[in-house]
Order: sequence, then C-alpha cells, then structure tokens
Amino acid sequence: QLQLVEAGGGLVQAGASLTLSCVASGRFFSDYAVGWFRQTPGKERELVGTIKWTGDSTWLPNFVDGRFTISRDNAKNTAYLQINRVEAEDTAAYYCAAGPMWLSRSPRDYQYWGQGTQVTVSS
Repeated sequence: QLQLVEAGGGLVQAGASLTLSCVASGRFFSDYAVGWFRQTPGKERELVGTIKWTGDSTWLPNFVDGRFTISRDNAKNTAYLQINRVEAEDTAAYYCAAGPMWLSRSPRDYQYWGQGTQVTVSS
C-alpha cells in the first residue's frame, strides 16, 4: 500500500515558476513509476508527465512545451513537478499517481493517487 500527498499548489502569478511535490508513505515507492495529472472542472484528467521508478527516464507530452520537469528522489520518497513560466491554462488540480507502467497515459493504469493540489494562475 502506498499513500501519496501532494503539496506546493496555490495562487501563482503568470510567468512565475512553481514546484509541486508528492510525498509517498508506505513501502516500495521506488518500485513504482509516478505520473502527474491535472484536471479542470468538466474535463477528463490529463497526463502531464511520467517518471520511471529509477528516475532516469521521463516522458512529457508535447503540449507542455518544455515548461514542465519531472524528477524524483527515492531516498526521500518524493516526486516533483516543476512548472516554469506558468500560464493561465495551467490552472487545474494537480495529482500525482503511482503505478507499474511508466509510459502509460491512462489514469486507470495508476494504482495509487494523492488527493490533489490546486494551482491557480493569475494574470
């Protein structure tokens, strides 16, 4: 069993940078890939990036346009999502999730989820 807790969201000005964290408790965090998703009201949850259990490989969709970086520190049981030059369109609830398939884009392939952290971008 793995519990995930996100932190770092809040109100941020457009153009600023923001780092979200995802702290895991439980066993074997390093056995799981971590995916970061975001969701806005009325829309499906969308993947904004994944990182392999080893931390040496990441995948990010083209639409993040190089502004997002994913990393993890298995010694601290923590994964990170850094967003640079935040835009209004980044306003969403952000979730981290853990699962066995690091290249999966489907939320259904992730077994464990955090409660989410809200990011609101002001212009």
